[in-house]
Amino acid sequence: MKQLLLAAFVLTGLALAAGARAQPTEQTFTVKTTGDLAELCGDTTPANSLMTTAAQNFCHGYLLGAYEVLAQINAARGRPVFCIPSPSPSENEAIAEFVSWARANPTDAARPPADGVYEFLTQHFPCPARQ
Repeated sequence: MKQLLLAAFVLTGLALAAGARAQPTEQTFTVKTTGDLAELCGDTTPANSLMTTAAQNFCHGYLLGAYEVLAQINAARGRPVFCIPSPSPSENEAIAEFVSWARANPTDAARPPADGVYEFLTQHFPCPARQ
């Protein structure tokens, strides 16, 4: 039992020393702000971590779901406020842009996540002015 406890302490110490960024945890998935979501999306911990994979999947799912709802609302308006270009950016490109935008805009990063996604879309993909 003592050896098991010692091994646990050693492994914990090694894990803490392995990197400056903490691995995502289940609590990380409680995204209360756009910044929280951007952190999950931009997590650079080792890709072989199960929690990192889960964080990336959560990020992609959240952003895709939010986009689909916002696109439906946008289309129903009659006069859209964001227009995705053709060809559209890849999912990974759009997510990388979202992460960069959220990190560069602390005021917007403090918004609720869906509001931040909306702000990102309207700022990055504005519709051309109507003549």
